[in-house]
Amino acid sequence: MGRNGDVGPGRHRAPLVCDGGWAAGVRCACVCAAVFWGLLLAADAGAGSLTWWRAGLWAVLALVLLVVLTPPRVSARSGLLVSRGLLSEHSVRTDRLVAVRRSGGVAQRLILRDAEGGRVELDPKVLVANPPLWRVLDEDARACLAAGLLVYGAHAMRQLSARVDGETAQAVFKVSGLG
Repeated sequence: MGRNGDVGPGRHRAPLVCDGGWAAGVRCACVCAAVFWGLLLAADAGAGSLTWWRAGLWAVLALVLLVVLTPPRVSARSGLLVSRGLLSEHSVRTDRLVAVRRSGGVAQRLILRDAEGGRVELDPKVLVANPPLWRVLDEDARACLAAGLLVYGAHAMRQLSARVDGETAQAVFKVSGLG
């Protein structure tokens, strides 16, 4: 299998699992950027200083906000996890994971590294909100741990697994009327 998950002709390709909340995140980013642009235009018009070039400048600022707010699209199949942003794409071989790390701070991130130097940084909430995506990563990480490849990050994976299991159980209880 190649770096990007390509397989040769006639070989089975694992099903692709995608982030189910990505489209809603993109819609939210578009609405925020449009509202921001509208507010800037309204404030400028209210001050009597709105011109075509200023409207263009505000549009550029709104586009920058759109780029910043648009979440990356995360997808996975057995052996590969890909994070595609508007301006970049990163992939990691999940069947060759050597490190899984959680960064602290306000915006927590999960940083995955593979033996070939691939690196993906993603929001753990994406995995919590998408159990099928989590399952693909978890299965590959467990295999790497058993094979001795995953030398750093077993604790981070256990913590994330407990969080995903808790959120999934809570959702099941809520849907069934028990919670």
